[in-house]
Amino acid sequence: MSTPVFETRALSVRFETPEGTIEAVRGLDLQVGAGETVAIVGASGSGKSQAMMAAMGLLATGGRAEGEACYRGDNLIGMGQARLDTIRGARITMIFQEPMTSLDPLMRIGHQLAEPLRVHARLGPRAARKRALELLNLVRIPEPERRLNAYPHELSGGQRQRVMIAMAIANNPDLIIADEPTTALDVTIQAEILALLARLQRDLGMALIVISHDLAVVRAIAKRVYVMRAGQVVEEGPTETLFTAPQTDYTRMLIEAEPEGTKPPPAPDAPLRLTAEDISVRFPLPRGAFRRPGVFTAVERVSLNLRRGQTLGIVGESGSGKSTLGRALLRLQPAEGRIAYAGQRLDTLERARLRPLRRQLQMVFQDPFGALSPRLSVGEIVGEGLRVHEPHLSAREREARVVDALEEVGLDPEMRQRFPHAFSGGQRQRIAIARAMILKPEVVVLDEPTSALDRSVQRRVIALLRRLQDTHALAYVFISHDLAVVRALSDHLMVLRAGEVVEEGPTEAVFAAPQTEYTRALMRAAFSLDSVLAEAEAAPA
Repeated sequence: MSTPVFETRALSVRFETPEGTIEAVRGLDLQVGAGETVAIVGASGSGKSQAMMAAMGLLATGGRAEGEACYRGDNLIGMGQARLDTIRGARITMIFQEPMTSLDPLMRIGHQLAEPLRVHARLGPRAARKRALELLNLVRIPEPERRLNAYPHELSGGQRQRVMIAMAIANNPDLIIADEPTTALDVTIQAEILALLARLQRDLGMALIVISHDLAVVRAIAKRVYVMRAGQVVEEGPTETLFTAPQTDYTRMLIEAEPEGTKPPPAPDAPLRLTAEDISVRFPLPRGAFRRPGVFTAVERVSLNLRRGQTLGIVGESGSGKSTLGRALLRLQPAEGRIAYAGQRLDTLERARLRPLRRQLQMVFQDPFGALSPRLSVGEIVGEGLRVHEPHLSAREREARVVDALEEVGLDPEMRQRFPHAFSGGQRQRIAIARAMILKPEVVVLDEPTSALDRSVQRRVIALLRRLQDTHALAYVFISHDLAVVRALSDHLMVLRAGEVVEEGPTEAVFAAPQTEYTRALMRAAFSLDSVLAEAEAAPA
């Protein structure tokens, strides 16, 4: 390889916490050349993201970096803020794992896309807006003119991630660091985004570092792979060599850790926990200078029955209405139609009468960092629901319940005094699950609950969800773009497209013989990413 665009030498990252010093990264050596894609993989908490955050000067409070992280020979560690700001956002950009926390909730998408163009490229307002529209077209966001005027909360998780990618490529950087860039995307859009990044590399000679737990993505796009465990590289090499002949047990475990098993359906006479009839969700469109106000239909006349002990899987492309439907079912989103829990109408209840039922109707959101208060410790976050719904508990009893909940999701209770920023994305997702499960609800809507987790942790979380369901006869609505996970956890499947149900039935029956071309396309993309990526890359830009 010629002179690297970016390299780290003996890079170490430490965090000072109330429990002592955490060695997040220990002596990382990494290189990436112009036009090359390098991947960093490993279990949640292995140090993948923290290494790159250190290089960008973005470590959280209490973090300290040592060693070197060099961009074209200049060490970024310890570089002055003014000089670092001329590199970040222009020559090196980063696509973050959780887009909702990276986008300003009070600023329209068009303004956020224009900001780096005006700062680094010195474009005027009109030219910056024109380029912003081009970027939204590049990342294939539907109706890009309308999305320029949207706020982040008005976009789906996948659409927000595509906005982040558009911002990252705005100034044609030398290096993009992509931290789980396709986590929130369905497999078809995932392939398009990966193909877009591949085309940009080809055209601009751009280097790309991909941090991912999705080994299918890594195998499809990366030339070389670094495998990290507990802050150290345990194996590195060409991608195909590493996948076909891994040298360590840890790497073999990551490769083989696919979700397994199937879920049997509940008994036919199991009582209904949640019913919905003709649920529709519509959003008003802003009135323009030359158009009348309109309405966008996100969910159209969806009906479902959910029994005790059942898991309803909901799949579909980004923007298909999956998450909107999940929020509507729990009255977190205004909707038309009839909703009932255990025979009691929810759609007609006032807020005060609905509140006592909230402990029975819980939700785990797609973006764990956005859903966790940065000002509360993990113990306070997990125990928050107990203060509301079980105020009679003493402080000691509440603390014991928090400890049990953290242990159930595989987290060390000794870490409960830490704050969310001190955890990896996968660990934060487990905190969010613990917060929902501590109240022992009857119905849980799980919106992409394993999207931020590596496969090994996914297996443990799936096992946890199964165990909780078996113990407490929980009913789940499981929303995901990961069909392998949906197949392992769901007994009934619903496929959404543009807000409408296009197919549903027992999970294994739908997988064995899908009835619509749309469902077949989703499954082809899910289980043959290489071929889908090749097709997407060959398609016109």
